[in-house]
Amino acid sequence: MIPTPLPPDFIPFNRPHLAGPELEYIRQAVAAGKLSGNGRFTQRCQQFFEQQYGMPKALLTTSGTDALEMAALLLNIQPGDEVIVPSYTFTSTANAFVLRGARIVFADSLPEHPNLDVSRLEALITPRTRAIVPVHYGGTACDMAAVMALAAQYSLWVVEDAAQAIEATYHNRPLGTFGHLAAFSFHETKNLSAGEGGLLAVNDPELATRAEIIWEKGTNRAAFARGEAARYEWVDVGSSFLPSELNAAYLWAQLENRQIIQRQRQRLWEAYESALTPLAAAGYFQLLPVAAEGQPNWHLFALLCRTEAERDALLAHLRAQHILAVFHYLPLHSSPYYTARHDGRLLPHATRFGQTLVRLPLYHDLQPEQQQRVVAAIQAFFQLPGSSCAVS
Repeated sequence: MIPTPLPPDFIPFNRPHLAGPELEYIRQAVAAGKLSGNGRFTQRCQQFFEQQYGMPKALLTTSGTDALEMAALLLNIQPGDEVIVPSYTFTSTANAFVLRGARIVFADSLPEHPNLDVSRLEALITPRTRAIVPVHYGGTACDMAAVMALAAQYSLWVVEDAAQAIEATYHNRPLGTFGHLAAFSFHETKNLSAGEGGLLAVNDPELATRAEIIWEKGTNRAAFARGEAARYEWVDVGSSFLPSELNAAYLWAQLENRQIIQRQRQRLWEAYESALTPLAAAGYFQLLPVAAEGQPNWHLFALLCRTEAERDALLAHLRAQHILAVFHYLPLHSSPYYTARHDGRLLPHATRFGQTLVRLPLYHDLQPEQQQRVVAAIQAFFQLPGSSCAVS
């Protein structure tokens, strides 16, 4: 079946960004004759993360999901272990630990932001708890000082899900450098992209050697290639987590241009904020707050409708204007897969975000006139005379 062509004025939710040198670097990778993982571009990217962000060990992966699955393997998560995960997150955050047999204990969000409510975290810890997995939603920092203090008090591992958080900070320190481990994503929807890709930051040096072995399918191949091992052997569990050099080459071009990409995203984010704050102040919807303790990375711009019906009506209105906006996660505690396994606790804030949050188009080359159309469509929806969406 031939797909229906999109209208010429269609505004997508996301567009993969091409910084410029990507195709040339891919050509160089092909010319070098090594397309499998851990080649020149992979090593260049990993060194960049280690030097730029202060990660003791950085390992590129095929996805952020794979980085989380590596973390679960590395921490020896076993059947019956409990792992605390926010309910308002993508399935990979929980699934990586479910694959190892863990029981997921879901945490509720903050009242005003999808990040987990750290003030209610201690009550979820039991003798079976092994790890906490905070998610920095939209590149806005969780309260990592409180998370790490609890982890130290109860001898727990912390795995930061920093999939959306590249270039964001907390107390002037990069997100993804606080937990013992951290997972990043370079999916095409992220600020910096490899099409598909991810990274595991190994911030506990004691985990670094085994992390590389797991990364290399359970072998000591990387150490053997450096002349550090006499033989190339299978020495542990592992899997094929290395990305292709083609993905690493694409990512390297993005890393070189990260400041340009980030400045443009900030301009777009601030334009949305400036235009929509008056409507939020009038009570038509809410905007997500930015954490005072950190610098966001302008990954997404979202608004919160007052009801699920209003959210659905707004999305339909935008679609009618040839604008693709989307809702985001459906809370995992109420998912078809995990409902029967959940302990029955109500998580009202996660539920609310699942019902009311709307993400607006935000990508590097979104044009000013396109963004103005998005804003005008939102204004028209909420301020239409006689609209049921008018503030009472």
